[in-house]
Amino acid sequence: MSYAIIGFGKIGHALAKAFARNGIEVSVATTRDPASFASDAAAIGPTIIPRTLAEAAKADIIFLAVRFESHPEVAQALPNWKGKTIVDAMNTLAPLGELDGLPSSAVVAKAFAGARLVKGFNHLVAAVLEQDPAVHGGRRVVFLASDDDAAAAEIGALAENLGFAPIQLGKLSEGGLLVHARGNSWGHLIFKDLVKFDP
Repeated sequence: MSYAIIGFGKIGHALAKAFARNGIEVSVATTRDPASFASDAAAIGPTIIPRTLAEAAKADIIFLAVRFESHPEVAQALPNWKGKTIVDAMNTLAPLGELDGLPSSAVVAKAFAGARLVKGFNHLVAAVLEQDPAVHGGRRVVFLASDDDAAAAEIGALAENLGFAPIQLGKLSEGGLLVHARGNSWGHLIFKDLVKFDP
């Protein structure tokens, strides 16, 4: 299984640190030349590999950590995203009217035709997401939502490998709305920093 993070701002850095902590190789890419952020990647760890957007798009599991407005440009990297799992870690303040009344992830799913889409890793601010998720004797929670149960389970297993406690919220239009930004209002679970204690 290969992994990539597209977008190397605060959230992209936080995700890369989670992979580095666990010694898992991940490609990082932006629309810029990889040489422009190679030193940033190296500073996080040797398993963080700077790549071009086209190279990163070859990964099996791809985290989208760009500005929401930039995702259509990323989606053009491949004519079809079949066989890939996209983790939507983005948020937007675009009013629902601008998104045809759809949750933002439903808009993203349309752009990445053929991909299995999971909303996740978006409800924590970068400064919290980048910390070791082992806290207070428990594990920091990440919420996941998807219309594809198998994809949600796959990303849940990855979240576990990264040290987090995944909680499945169900479909994008159901529990997924709890972690969606909607216009000027936020889902009820956005910015909730929760810890799960295993029995």
